Amino acid sequence: MKPSPHIEAILKSLPDSPGVYQYFNSEGTIIYVGKAKNLKRRVNSYFNKEHESYKTQMLVKNIADLKYIVVQSEQDAFLLENNLIKQYQPHYNILLKDGKSYPSICITKEPYPRIFKTRNIIKGVGEYYGPYSFSNTVDLVMELIHQLYPIRTCHITITDKSIQDGKHKVCLKYHLKKCCGVCEAYIDKETYTSYIESARKIIKGDADEISEKMLSEMQNLAAKLKFEEAETIKEKYLLLEKFKSKTVITGSSVRDIDVFGYDEQEQNVYISMLKIHKGSIVQGQTIEYKKRLDETKEEMLAYGITELRQKLESNTTDIVVPFVPEWHDQTVKCSCPTSGDRKKLLDLAMQNVRQYKLDRLKQADKLNPDQLSMRILTQLQKALKLNEVPMWIESFDNSNIQGTDAVAGCVVFKKAKPSKQDYKRFTIKTVEGADDYASMREIVYRRYKHLVDENSELPNLIIADGGIGQMRAIREATEQQLGLNIPIAGLVKDNKHRTSTLLFGEPPVEIGMKPTDELFHFLTQIQDEVHRFAITYHKQKRSKTQTASELDNIKGIGEKTKNMLLKHFGSVKRLKEAKLADLIELIGNSKGSIVYNYFNNHLSR
Repeated sequence: MKPSPHIEAILKSLPDSPGVYQYFNSEGTIIYVGKAKNLKRRVNSYFNKEHESYKTQMLVKNIADLKYIVVQSEQDAFLLENNLIKQYQPHYNILLKDGKSYPSICITKEPYPRIFKTRNIIKGVGEYYGPYSFSNTVDLVMELIHQLYPIRTCHITITDKSIQDGKHKVCLKYHLKKCCGVCEAYIDKETYTSYIESARKIIKGDADEISEKMLSEMQNLAAKLKFEEAETIKEKYLLLEKFKSKTVITGSSVRDIDVFGYDEQEQNVYISMLKIHKGSIVQGQTIEYKKRLDETKEEMLAYGITELRQKLESNTTDIVVPFVPEWHDQTVKCSCPTSGDRKKLLDLAMQNVRQYKLDRLKQADKLNPDQLSMRILTQLQKALKLNEVPMWIESFDNSNIQGTDAVAGCVVFKKAKPSKQDYKRFTIKTVEGADDYASMREIVYRRYKHLVDENSELPNLIIADGGIGQMRAIREATEQQLGLNIPIAGLVKDNKHRTSTLLFGEPPVEIGMKPTDELFHFLTQIQDEVHRFAITYHKQKRSKTQTASELDNIKGIGEKTKNMLLKHFGSVKRLKEAKLADLIELIGNSKGSIVYNYFNNHLSR
């Protein structure tokens, strides 16, 4: 797109230096902030080539002015860009979306502090540690602290003077031995302060130091034959070791690192960080971004690393990532482990970010059920490169036993949901024997010949419950016989009769899917449903053929009488052996005689 004379003049004067550029609209509002290793080359690229992305096209169209800031290095440009985006939140930049409020641990700034879990950060109240994306981690820490140290949990204001003046009385928790009774000076301030300091170390991940101290104290008491006191320390020591076994997940080789997980869903990007201190997860958080242009995952991860390290106040020089980001801080070492303790941590971070994504999608789907359907159908459209979203899908399956009672079924999915009133059953009419491909051609031709004759709407996609052969049979019926151009896919099952592969195109090629994908589950649902529908019809037809064929040949015996006989005797074989008197008693003299004579006279000839 040709820039305006004003923009063109600025483009000519841009330096070949690293820096940050800002785009403004006609109202003087910043609409985009970007970083560049070379300002001249990067900014000119917006105006001297065609952009495939519609959003990028709209961005360029709305640029009325631009400014730039030259910096010393790529790292400086990256940090400046990040700060400007957070300050101005330009329309076309990624959006940082505030998720749920994560819990933190607060140690209050009181003469006799309290320690509690909170989601509200209030300046001046106390020291806050967190936030933690794993709420159960906070609960474990709080439970351990209150088991080890009888720290008060009440909300009353306690000072040295109020204790001296006798203004407080111990509560039930003191009698339950869950509080030290500091309000009535049952413990001195120095001891209470030591409890708080020990708790602070546990929260900060320094449980090893306390554990070693307890072990030493326990051994000293035992050496002095003070076994009861040693047993009390031992109980606390075992509690602490149990806690460490739940939170320390690495070996001694991994001490202080930041671990990042990454996942995305269309324009939404999710990045998690686990802060590891002395082998323990001491903090963690997940953030969500909304892409505005066609940013790469390497760019997005770099944004997330900067944002999360600032939020969690991390200055470690060692980070673990799932792939190498566009990261320019030479003081920080990035690694992508494939084994060992670091890989376990990376797997945990990835598990955390995927769970967060899943939770967010479930929340959105509950608020807007149609959103899930459209998301799946859009994924299917992209996977098959269809011209339109397949709002109407039909799937076919045959069912027979060695060519007998051959039937087929057609299921219809509209807006990704079964439309059972549109399901169709077919009895194979023109095919002799077990020829699945010929049967498929027949029913597909009959189905769409009927729709064409009625000038009805046609589906956006046909899915065969089978592989290449079934797909080609459908294509022969639709394209060659009817002249229709409906996209055709095939679902292949493995040797355990489970959905395995999606085929599409001519010649058919495999379309990659993960068993955990929403799209995979949706296609499995279609395949299971069409198989169920076809085989149910086949069972009904076969059962009717097997149990009623001989009775259908008896003149004068209707459907009602036939059902009565089968229900009473259970099978045609037992009916043949029935006595005349039994038949007359059940269905009357005339009909009873007809049935008896048929089996005993007609069949014996």
